[in-house]
Amino acid sequence: MSQAISLTFPDGSVRGYDAGATGRDVAESISKSLAKKAVAVAIDGAVRDLSDPVTTGRIEIITRNDDRALELIRHDAAHVMAEAVQELWPGTQVTIGPVIENGFYYDFAKNEPFTLDDLPKIEKKMKEIIARNAAFTKQVWSREKAKQVFADKGEQYKVELVDAIPEGQDLKIYYQGDWFDLCRGPHMASTGQIGSAFKLLKVAGAYWRGDSNNPMLSRIYGTAFAEQSELDNYLHMLAEAEKRDHRRLGREMDLFHFQEEGPGVVFWHGKGWRVFQTLVAYMRRRLAGDYQEVNAPQVLDKSLWETSGHWGWYRDNMFKVTVAGDDTDDDRVFALKPMNCPGHIQIFKHGLKSYRELPIRLAEFGNVHRYEPSGALHGLMRVRGFTQDDAHIFCTDEQMAAECLKINDLILSVYQDFGFDEVTIKLSTRPEKRVGSDELWDRAESVMMGVLETIQQQSNNIKTGIVPGEGAFYGPKFEYTLKDAIGREWQCGTTQVDFNLPERFGAFYIDSNSEKTQPVMIHRAICGSMERFLGILIENFAGHMPLWVSPLQVVVATITSEADGYGLEVAEALREAGLNVETDFRNEKINYKIREHSVTKVPVIIVCGRKEAEERTVNIRHLGSQDQVSMGLDAAVESLALEATPPDIRRKAEAKKAKAA
Repeated sequence: MSQAISLTFPDGSVRGYDAGATGRDVAESISKSLAKKAVAVAIDGAVRDLSDPVTTGRIEIITRNDDRALELIRHDAAHVMAEAVQELWPGTQVTIGPVIENGFYYDFAKNEPFTLDDLPKIEKKMKEIIARNAAFTKQVWSREKAKQVFADKGEQYKVELVDAIPEGQDLKIYYQGDWFDLCRGPHMASTGQIGSAFKLLKVAGAYWRGDSNNPMLSRIYGTAFAEQSELDNYLHMLAEAEKRDHRRLGREMDLFHFQEEGPGVVFWHGKGWRVFQTLVAYMRRRLAGDYQEVNAPQVLDKSLWETSGHWGWYRDNMFKVTVAGDDTDDDRVFALKPMNCPGHIQIFKHGLKSYRELPIRLAEFGNVHRYEPSGALHGLMRVRGFTQDDAHIFCTDEQMAAECLKINDLILSVYQDFGFDEVTIKLSTRPEKRVGSDELWDRAESVMMGVLETIQQQSNNIKTGIVPGEGAFYGPKFEYTLKDAIGREWQCGTTQVDFNLPERFGAFYIDSNSEKTQPVMIHRAICGSMERFLGILIENFAGHMPLWVSPLQVVVATITSEADGYGLEVAEALREAGLNVETDFRNEKINYKIREHSVTKVPVIIVCGRKEAEERTVNIRHLGSQDQVSMGLDAAVESLALEATPPDIRRKAEAKKAKAA
């Protein structure tokens, strides 16, 4: 006799069903139209195949317009792509094909790697397969059957994947028509539900299981969306991103370069170094009065990294060197620092500290080195040597909330100065593997939750969220993610509470009872990596940097040689006002000069001719504008000097002026 199943629907209603009822049965019991739209079902939040028997719990019928359907669409598209490839190139082996952020990929073992010319053929075949609207059906095979079937097909990588599945786990095989693959699922009801809003994007090489000792496979990346408009918007964003690629703009603007003799480290050119130092100078001003800027050694004995725990956690990502002494007993192992925190603890520990001195805020623009695989390197965004705008606050437990709020205000203010108004703050809570007692974690998470609530109350523009289990092993953390001009998100700032390092290094202060007390240590970064932040700025502004950041702010170009003397006077007046200026008195047409300097993203071009020299005026042309504004020299210098004033300095001047008034 069937046992009734009780299902609770999103509206709170409860219905009973016979044991063995599937998600499709439930959808059909509500309406035929819902059953036609349904692609999957969720029981207590877990997404399952529509054909799976349901169990007692909270049920949701998932349709294509549900956000959760997007992953299913992309997952199914990956399977269809694999079928298309094997139809077009029989004998090609399929390996793995996961959904990733913004799309999917599949790795194939093929004698000749794929090229971009192959992608339209594969897309055409995918459309044919989708039009067949074959149902996705699931079977559970024994380990022996799966290995035998895939071995008979010549799918050796699949045999290896079967061996990697832990004993006791079901081996699920999903069919779409006659084609099948090993897969955990879930899938939608049929290939037709994928739709036509998909696109194959690029090809790449990838080692099997990411190990360079294994064979090289051929990878195809693609993306898919529920609606064509969403795909169109995404492809437009990709095209914009390509135009804004900081590596190309860095070359055009003569900012930096990379070369094989220094993999993953930046060769800064004069203009690029000027921008870099402008960012550092700005950050120094923002920290003045609150932070002590310090500098910890670049190379430290491995014993310090063993004490901190980094040797055990990050040794493979550290650059190490063995220094031989006069005899073998004197050999010592050193490491280039991958982070600044252990050095800052040594500075805090040097000399006795009283509770009256807390909080102590130590900041460093520390040059750090981390080994990144060569395939992961990406311009300024992913390097092996970079500068952290790092700081560590040593405070009492009672000061922790106020310090986190103070850090938050500083981070948001910095982002606003660069035009980033859309910011998301997420609190990452305790991971499974961690140090410290539950009581310490309870206290820290409670404080940070209160800080997050205060931030929400203070600003309606800030989005917040909680990410369970993603905190650092030593404490919970805030992660700050900003959105750029074309909608991409970049995680930059962090605030992390640390119980681990003060305990490991025996750091303490003398409290009001003359007792030794362990301080709370807060790690804080705003830009994160100064190099990466500069790369983000270049791409956000498409090279059209704000005047106060731009390495070359003004070019004074003359129409005729008769105006060269006046052009020199204009340039000198601008330099005296603090602007970075170059002159262009070449015997070239003015339109040619303007085009050339526009390509290198010079923000302001001042044009001078005979008339301007006689009237002591200038024509000002801003990058991206076809209009020229004519004004007197003194007014032009004053206007551009104000525009080139960093926002923090401008605020102070305005505040001083308001106070005087």
